[in-house]
Amino acid sequence: MSFLMELIISLLLLSGGIFVLVGSIGLLRLQDFYVRLHAPTKATTLGLGGVLGASILYMYHLQGYVSINELLITLFLVITAPVTAHILAKVAMHHRVKLMERTRNPELVETSRAQLPPTPIDNSSDDKKAGTNREV
Repeated sequence: MSFLMELIISLLLLSGGIFVLVGSIGLLRLQDFYVRLHAPTKATTLGLGGVLGASILYMYHLQGYVSINELLITLFLVITAPVTAHILAKVAMHHRVKLMERTRNPELVETSRAQLPPTPIDNSSDDKKAGTNREV
């Protein structure tokens, strides 16, 4: 393996490891659930992207083709990490998880918590008035 390829792989591994470390420290140090959720979601996704990028380059250099495994893992992480973080934050908001005292605009959080799902519209009375029968 050439020195340049080893250097690129090493830099990707180191940068990925640093991002994962920063995300883990953020999970431990930050005070609020919402802020704690933000740190590992963003940093760990970037960190694992660096590690998987290094793996793709190494396996390409070793085998001569790109393995589908690393590409699928990367795609899975990029798609699922933000969606999972959004769902966790939404559930925490509706369960009224306590905010930090320094949170800006807490009234917006209360407005979001008060929103209810849309109510179904009952069109059955309108159909009978118009003389239509939609039940088939």
